[in-house]
Amino acid sequence: MLTPQTSPRTVYNTAASLDGYIATTDHSLAWLLSRESDESGPMGFTEFLAGVGAIAMGANTYRWILDNEGTQPWPYTVPSWVCTHREFPRRTDADIRFTSAEIPALHKEMTDVAAGKDLWIVGGGELAATFADHGLLDEIIVSIAPVTLGAGAPLLPRELELRMTELAANGEFACLRYAVVRGQS
Repeated sequence: MLTPQTSPRTVYNTAASLDGYIATTDHSLAWLLSRESDESGPMGFTEFLAGVGAIAMGANTYRWILDNEGTQPWPYTVPSWVCTHREFPRRTDADIRFTSAEIPALHKEMTDVAAGKDLWIVGGGELAATFADHGLLDEIIVSIAPVTLGAGAPLLPRELELRMTELAANGEFACLRYAVVRGQS
């Protein structure tokens, strides 16, 4: 049975290799960043980001941004939570909140701040899976790149029942939108 979609939705939107990895074993995204896509095209990021009111990411995603985009302005304008038990440098150019809160409490805090907009689980797969474990993941959007990695960080390391609701081609990517199916055992 599908849960009716109400705002805000909690959405895991990411890119993956054809064999289901979101990063290589050494956390590289070179395979992704060399690909062509249209930010304003079908299932593009421009429209998606306009509907986002809060972001959650894992420690590895935050570390990747620091290591690879550290001198550039923070890429997001909405409050961003970093789920971690580690210490990280604090950026001063954005609303970044470090947390080790339980996912239900984090989800409530994000929902309160998002002002009716969607919550975006940026990465990684384990964080999205933890939201799903608590019944707090509504949708998965994945852009499949035409490459295989053979190993790395998995797209979603849990069994989860999904229903495809949209399919589009954007540049080199096959873009898929799935609703999370609830009530399946």
